[in-house]
Amino acid sequence: MKRVIGITGNMGTGKSTVLRMLEELGAKAIDADLLVHLVMAKGTTVYEDVVEAFGEGILGPKGEIDRKKLAALVFSDGEALQRLEAIVHPVVEGLIWEIAEEAEEEVVAIEAIKLLEASTERGWDALWVVTCRPEEQRERLRAQGLSEEEIEGRLKAQGPISEKIKAADVIIDNSGSREETWEQVKREWDKIQGKGGGK
Repeated sequence: MKRVIGITGNMGTGKSTVLRMLEELGAKAIDADLLVHLVMAKGTTVYEDVVEAFGEGILGPKGEIDRKKLAALVFSDGEALQRLEAIVHPVVEGLIWEIAEEAEEEVVAIEAIKLLEASTERGWDALWVVTCRPEEQRERLRAQGLSEEEIEGRLKAQGPISEKIKAADVIIDNSGSREETWEQVKREWDKIQGKGGGK
């Protein structure tokens, strides 16, 4: 039976690193953020709905949704963020589970921040939460070109990592070297292979 691992954690903790490691080990990797890019592409229904909700001020020079402009808007306004999520999340969630169900791999790893938290009825076999030291998290976000104000807004919008940790089946500490993170991921992967996954 196929096993589904949900990977969550706050921005900058290294969820994508863990996802890629699981992919290296043989899992089907699904990155929700890449699917968001796909469903918000110019010409899609989601694109039209987002532009209608937030105005043409979020568009770039070629008429595409400028994700930086949109992020600046929604991460400074909780209601705007909820509006955006109400438009985008149902479509992306549907795609995630469609891809998961069609995957040939025995293990499917899904990386998302909020989608997983809102879709427990669809279920996963284990929820992995990726953490790292707060200063390291901020340093990674600065390296992505975010200002201190943008970092504060995004971290506030995502809520405390402690809430995610409470729901975790597995906690991966990504504060150290890549090798240290790999050892944790490989150890959990071996458990799945030996025990059939699950909680």
